Amino acid sequence: MVNPIQFIKEARAELGKVVWPSRREVIRVTIAVIILSLIVAAYLGSADYGLTKLFEWVINRQ
Repeated sequence: MVNPIQFIKEARAELGKVVWPSRREVIRVTIAVIILSLIVAAYLGSADYGLTKLFEWVINRQ
């Protein structure tokens, strides 16, 4: 089993190697994710609504 102190030291060393994104990049990617999520939500919501109406029409037709 690994020594916990050694593990923490190695984890800190690895975090020092990470290339963190800039604030501008984080904001840009976050906006892109929000927009894409809204587009997918609108698509799935309209598909759900359309299929619900189609099934209601099929059931009530008989």
